[in-house]
This record gives sequence, structure tokens and C-alpha cells, in this order.
Amino acid sequence: MLTLTRRRSLQAAVLVTLGALLPRGARAAHDFGGFAMGLQSFSLRHLGVDAALDAVRGFGLDYVELFGAHFSPESSPAEIGTMLKKLRTRDIAISAHGVNRFSADDAANRRIFEFANLAGIRNLAADPTPDNATFDSLEGLVEEFGVRIAIHNHGPGHHYDTPDKILAKIEGRHARLGACADLGHFIRAGVDPVAAIRALEGRLYGVHLKDFDAPLGNANGVVLGEGLLDLTAAFEALHAVAFPRDGALSLEYEEPDPEEDIRRCLEAAKRASS
Repeated sequence: MLTLTRRRSLQAAVLVTLGALLPRGARAAHDFGGFAMGLQSFSLRHLGVDAALDAVRGFGLDYVELFGAHFSPESSPAEIGTMLKKLRTRDIAISAHGVNRFSADDAANRRIFEFANLAGIRNLAADPTPDNATFDSLEGLVEEFGVRIAIHNHGPGHHYDTPDKILAKIEGRHARLGACADLGHFIRAGVDPVAAIRALEGRLYGVHLKDFDAPLGNANGVVLGEGLLDLTAAFEALHAVAFPRDGALSLEYEEPDPEEDIRRCLEAAKRASS
């Protein structure tokens, strides 16, 4: 376990040695109703991380939400530094990381927070086990590290498949314990995704922008606006709940051969948010 002093020393070493390789620029080019759109890199899981980051840049996006196969929470400080270089070269920032699993094992949870702290990650999409010991651990860690936990819903039958279940676990807890609303999985669970955004007001730190064609567990993923998601209403709801500018709004597309459909999704999102 790293001490706070040791952790800060490692972070300083990574950033100073690598020339403080944070993405440059003010990143004001928000073409999605004033929100900064990123891509959940799980969408490009068929690609290695370099090709995936090239694709994110090719889509014209400044942000990426990286998943574990592209950026492991077990990364060493040197490996984190290498990733920061990759991001810096492409002028991309990490909006979030996940989905990460958390349990009552405080030491294991801490290692993920150590990773996030060194990598400069503000939001951790999460699937914590729904017991009090796990949430006690997370409550202490979000206070210590200043990193948010955004609980992700995984579809019908999951222990966080409705907004009410997420809110019940974080009620009375630290304000940095919140939600990552996967709109497609809410559709699959028979939950109105726009109503879910509104229900999570004040605790919504991430959104996986995704559409499905039916309220079924085996529904098909489709281009945004071609399924059951009212895309315009979703952006209106994000404005209504004051979705934070440093939250993670991430397009996610799970179907095979996604590149052309991702472009179509982004075009639909621009139209709906204008």
C-alpha cells in the first residue's frame, strides 16, 4: 500500500519526467450541445490501443473513456507515462476509465484509485458489489483521492439495472459516489433512459450514449436515434440536470465492424444536440 506522500511523489515523477504530458489546449470545441463528447474505447475492442486512439482522433473527438484492455489499472508508473505520451501525441484527454469492479477488499480498491490518481483520471465507471463494506471503502477513497465513482448499470437483472437501485446505495453517502447511466442498458431493462437521466440529477457523472431496438435482454444495438432512444430529449435532460462539464459523456457502440456506424452516431448526436 502506498502512503499519501509516496503516491504524490510517484505522480510528480510521472508528470515531471514526461514533461507534464497532459493533453494540451482548452478543449473548447464542444459540438454536442456544449457537452464534451468522448468515445468508450470498448467500442473499438477489436483494435489495439494505438489504433483505437488513432480512430478516436479520426472521429474528431478530444476525449476517450478507456476500458481495461486498452489501459490496465495494473499499469506501472512507467506504463502510465507511456499512455500519457500516446494521448499527448494525439491531443486526446481521458474523460473516464472503466467499467471497474470494486469489492469489500479495500486494498484492491485502493490500487485502482492509485492508478487513477497517477493517470489524472477524474471519473471511474464502476460495478461495485452491493454490500455496505464495499461502499464504506469507496466512500473513504473518493474523499481521499478526489476521484468520482460512477456506478454503471449492466442491463436487465443486474443489481443496478434501475436508477432507484443506484440511488438506494448512494443515499446519504459521499457526493462523489454517483452514476454512469448506460442509456442502452436502461432500454434493455425496460427503463425510460431520459427519465433515468432526470432521476439521477446531482449524482450523474457519466453517460454511455447508446441505443437499442427493443426493451429486451437480447435487443440489438443500433445507430443513435434509430432505436428507442429519444436522442433530442436525452440532450435536453442532460442540460436540465446540469450534467457536469468534467463528467464523461461517452458514445458507446457494441456491434461488430463499428467504425462507419460510430460516425453515423456522432452525426446524429450533433443534429439532436444543436
